[in-house]
Amino acid sequence: MKIHLKSFTKQGLFYLLMVLTELIAGCKDIPDTKIETGPIAPEDVIATFDLEPGFKIELVASEPLVSDPVDMEIDEYGRMYVVEMHGYPLDKTGIGKIKMLSDVNGDGRMDKSAVFADQLILPFGIMRWKKGLLVADAPNMIYFEDTDGDSRADIRDTLLTGFAFSNAQMNAGNPIYGLDNWIYLTSESGGTYQIYKKEFGDLGSDIFFPGKPGTTRIPLENTGRTVRFRPDRHQLELTSGVTQFGHDFDVWGHHLLGDNSNHIYHEVMAAPYLKRNPDLLISTSTQTLTDHGSEVFSITRNPERQILSAEGVFTSACGNTAYTGGAFPAPFNENSTFVAEPVSNLVHVDGIKNKGASFVASRIGRERKEFLSSTDSWFRPVNMYVGPDGALYVVDYYRQIIEHPEWMSEEAIQAGGLYNGKDKGRIYRITPTSAPTAAWTKGLHLGDASNEALVKELANRNRWWRLHAQRLLVDRADQQVIPALVQMAKNPASAQGRLHALWTLEGMGVLTAEMIKMALQDAIAGIRENGIKLAELHISSSPELESALLHLHNDVDPKVRFQLLCTIGFFDTKETAGVRDKLLFENLQDNWVQIAALSAASSQTNSLLEVVIARYNPEQLAYASLVQRLASMIGSSGGIENIRHLIQNAAVANPEKVTWQPALLEGLSEGLIRRKNASSEFNQQQAILIKAYFEHSSPSVRKAALQLLKVIGLQDRSLTKAALKKALSAVQNRNLPDEQRVEAINFLSAANPVAHVEMLKKLIIPQEHSSVQLAALHTLSLIPENVVNQYVLQQWPVLTPEVKDAGINTFLTSPERVSILLDAIESGKIQKASINFLQGVQLMTQGDDKLRKRARSIFAHNDEQKVHKEYQKALQLQGNSVKGKIVFTQNCALCHQFKGENGNSFGPDLGTVSKWQPEGIMANILAPNLSIAANYELWVVELTSGESIQGIITSETPAAIQLKNVGGVEKMIPRSDIKSLNTLNISAMPAGLEKSISHQDMADLLAFLRQNN
Repeated sequence: MKIHLKSFTKQGLFYLLMVLTELIAGCKDIPDTKIETGPIAPEDVIATFDLEPGFKIELVASEPLVSDPVDMEIDEYGRMYVVEMHGYPLDKTGIGKIKMLSDVNGDGRMDKSAVFADQLILPFGIMRWKKGLLVADAPNMIYFEDTDGDSRADIRDTLLTGFAFSNAQMNAGNPIYGLDNWIYLTSESGGTYQIYKKEFGDLGSDIFFPGKPGTTRIPLENTGRTVRFRPDRHQLELTSGVTQFGHDFDVWGHHLLGDNSNHIYHEVMAAPYLKRNPDLLISTSTQTLTDHGSEVFSITRNPERQILSAEGVFTSACGNTAYTGGAFPAPFNENSTFVAEPVSNLVHVDGIKNKGASFVASRIGRERKEFLSSTDSWFRPVNMYVGPDGALYVVDYYRQIIEHPEWMSEEAIQAGGLYNGKDKGRIYRITPTSAPTAAWTKGLHLGDASNEALVKELANRNRWWRLHAQRLLVDRADQQVIPALVQMAKNPASAQGRLHALWTLEGMGVLTAEMIKMALQDAIAGIRENGIKLAELHISSSPELESALLHLHNDVDPKVRFQLLCTIGFFDTKETAGVRDKLLFENLQDNWVQIAALSAASSQTNSLLEVVIARYNPEQLAYASLVQRLASMIGSSGGIENIRHLIQNAAVANPEKVTWQPALLEGLSEGLIRRKNASSEFNQQQAILIKAYFEHSSPSVRKAALQLLKVIGLQDRSLTKAALKKALSAVQNRNLPDEQRVEAINFLSAANPVAHVEMLKKLIIPQEHSSVQLAALHTLSLIPENVVNQYVLQQWPVLTPEVKDAGINTFLTSPERVSILLDAIESGKIQKASINFLQGVQLMTQGDDKLRKRARSIFAHNDEQKVHKEYQKALQLQGNSVKGKIVFTQNCALCHQFKGENGNSFGPDLGTVSKWQPEGIMANILAPNLSIAANYELWVVELTSGESIQGIITSETPAAIQLKNVGGVEKMIPRSDIKSLNTLNISAMPAGLEKSISHQDMADLLAFLRQNN
């Protein structure tokens, strides 16, 4: 007899759907089982795209003319050059090429191809320069030129060498001609490989101009950052930021970067400003811009993702491209930035808005949709290019697999497919729907234009024309064009014309101080900002520019004021110090303003700290960060007596000082870590800090005092013994506030906690506040042996989710501990679903070969394929989402909603399941014990009153847990009322559902749950 799903009890179906959603927080445990679809022919691929309304997409080039494209360039004659990287991922035989494509019949689609250059290993970027092309092919930057007009390069000259040779995305690539006439090149340090370390673990050497002795060399240890160079002048420098494949500049020259998971960030502080004050310690020179996290919305059918590719978020962001073509409709025409996400088969777009010294990036376009996405899992956009027609060209690598085998499971590697699609590749053109066919394919004549004509192009609304014109004018260096450039620099009709004219004059070496003064007074903030940068280059030869610069201290634009702070940091005069302090205190809330002000020479650090403390405003958090930074600088290189005085001042009990004392102590801790003799120089301060730790009224001061004690060390045995006795008494006194007990536990971590193992263990129980448990767990983990790991395994059934997560982290600190964790997972003591995504990534990227293979065999294992093989027939049936909705409404809505509607929000919203593959959903229905994720485990709580309660822990605080039962009723349970707490390491959903549901019922349910996939 056929039994429909609606006959299943509501309570049973609640548990069914609870299991379906167990992996929402950890979807790594559902590897994507695919039905192979294979590549789609070029003429059919357009139908797979979902593009932002108002735009159209057309195919410009495809196989067999081009394959494996990763970058492109259109030169001043309308010739399209494409980089073909055939060797990825493992072929080092030199099969990479540069192709020159032509449109013979003038229909806008390429129909002829010629090999311009070959015998390249993993070419990864191209740029027009002089009469040829610069090509990045690690470890080299190579110049190619065709001198005889046969469309094939006959000059091959290595301009730079020494770059690391590693994973392609980290190799030198993406050369870009900057507004300032420098060429910018992405470059990261090598050494990320473990499995393929021999083949791709070349760390590089010093980066230098070969055959040019006496020119600049960048030492090996400093090569993990973006590089800029000027080949004709043999100038070579590091920038302050680091990026993977893909970077660009906005119209005013701000450098926008990205990497796999952080799709857009801004290099705020340039390298010269950070180098001048080594005592200023900052962790990054860049600012993450996104205000919407890393979520992406893929529409891919049968996605091809590997073990380290997360679903629904950026994991392979690349090809960052600022749109500067001037042809798109609002809001895409100005201040928009595109980024490719090849793993998820889409192109994302953000709108960039000013925010202080940096920016904020926000989604633009349709809600919960990307600018361009495809249902085709082989669509691999890796780069973009803004052409002379203002179109956005999308470079599609078109491969089945995009991940490197270093980060794939052994099973997937053995299955083959690493080079599937090697003979394919596409380039698309995106324009407004009303745009005509590209005219540039019939040829351009910018390269033959007169100097006067090139000057006019500096005002073109499309940056492609502006930059090529600027480059050609700088190359020609014709002094006769100077009057025309000066005139363009005064052009009131075009801010971009004025900007590019100024930098062209600079590139030619003929920019005057008068022209710079004019730029400093321009009505457009972006030109004033660039005027400051130009003044910085000329201040030594034109000292009168200092006065002109200082007049900008009241500028209305925050980026102008920020650049002024950066530039005047090179001057050490009373006037510049006054402007610095004024700008600092007027813009104190901007973190980058603080950094810029403090990047100046540290000779005035002490006096500035006194001013800041005198003006301290506790209602403005920025004052605390400023005190901390100044104290860190003093702690690093300040005088010993001065530092001792500051410690005394910061540790004394004084209500008037407590507002700034914690920041001062924290800063000194950061600075003293960098001193070689901190322990001996400041041993006398141990008693002061211990007294502050136990007696100061401020918790923040007590915490900071302990932090500094750990740096200085507990060397006075009598003091230490007395302090430990006091701390132990506090730990064991449950009448004390949690905060005080946690502080006492933390004090034990400053000494050797071995003697207190048994006491610490007794604190890791459900009855203790979670903050106490976590502090005890942390202190226990500091013991070199594996005591903490054995105890975590012993207590695992009674640890709440928060403590379990912290417990897992204690295993990740050494290979021996990792091995213990893998043993526990393999034996079933710990379910692999209890490991969050980042923890799983750390396990699967272990340096130890055996541990890495064990971890990957666990997390890449496709268990669902083994579940009810005969039931796979349901996956071949056509499901009816309308019927599925009825099933959901009648049986599931009691506990769940679907995308915020049609039900109650007791359990998780099942709308997120739509991104799963049907195999994964069905497997977890039919085999509920396949994966029980943390946060959705069923718990049994026995109270001191004798009552027993079952449910799911929805939240926990230090003092209580929140339990939700099957009926949706929530109850807050104080930890003091808990007698015992245990998790059931099985699913609450009954197994054997296949006996109650037909294949067609399953197909209908899956169709409803995946209806928007």
